[in-house]
Amino acid sequence: MNLDKQQLLQAYRIMRRIREFETRISYEFAAGTVPGMTHLYIGQEAVAAGICLTLSDEDYIASTHRGHGHCIAKGCDIAGMALELFRKEGGLCKGKGGSMHIADVSKGMLGANAIVGGASPLACGAALTAKTRGKNNVAVAFAGDGATNQGTTFEAMNMAVVLKLPVIFAIESNGYGEHTGSGYAQGNDLTERSAAFGMAAVKVDGTDFFAVYQAMQEAIARANRGEGPTAIECVAMRWHGHFEGDPQHYRPKDEVKRLRDTADPLKIFRDKVLAKGDLVAADLDQLDEEILTEVTNAVDAALEAPQPAPEELLTDVYVSY
Repeated sequence: MNLDKQQLLQAYRIMRRIREFETRISYEFAAGTVPGMTHLYIGQEAVAAGICLTLSDEDYIASTHRGHGHCIAKGCDIAGMALELFRKEGGLCKGKGGSMHIADVSKGMLGANAIVGGASPLACGAALTAKTRGKNNVAVAFAGDGATNQGTTFEAMNMAVVLKLPVIFAIESNGYGEHTGSGYAQGNDLTERSAAFGMAAVKVDGTDFFAVYQAMQEAIARANRGEGPTAIECVAMRWHGHFEGDPQHYRPKDEVKRLRDTADPLKIFRDKVLAKGDLVAADLDQLDEEILTEVTNAVDAALEAPQPAPEELLTDVYVSY
């Protein structure tokens, strides 16, 4: 991997933005200011960063109900995201989507999706479009442990192999499908299951940005050579519950503390780049301060922003082609 200083800083910027944004949203949800449900991405930042770092706006991703990190990694505006989560005027989806349906097609972000397993068919469609038009672009389907047991995911994987689509299935193995441990709900290894469809499949440490990034670069190269899809299983346990407010009684007592101490993607990244001398602590500390200010300003502004006008309720209901 030949990542220059600016690319390394951008990787850290993505992960720190996700961490700060999700941390603030967790606080606001507890305070009762976030309408509806929200599912946080803390602990999985290296997956979104490693998958999305080199994607362009012409490359598409389809997300999950836990989609804030994917949005940020794909370049969506944080101020617009905050407005959307608080259902305010000027949100990325005019305040109509909220957390589980946030999207920005201009950035190639096809949307978070409350339908478990809903991302895979959408990404296949985007990949088929790129192939039909002769574009050298890829589409990414994010899927969690639960989504890998859905028929939509199986059908999409099969279709991607049959048509040799330039699609990457980014499987986020975060330990649980809602409140059920993956060891109970999965009949076999997810990487082996994906390979059984006839595609390349790898398992990586999802807390290690560099491992995810390398696998993603190989998948992109494979797609660009016309060799079809790749599945990348990224193992990174989530720190928060299935949803905010989840008491998490299904988790071992000290599991989250252990993860914070030993499996923090940001700390792992910092330790690696500082040890190699690729970056210095001052570079990363400065980003920490800048991003904290950015997120604070975005959320504070969103809290004070006006609600959409009542007449907006009946717009964007139907579309004419």
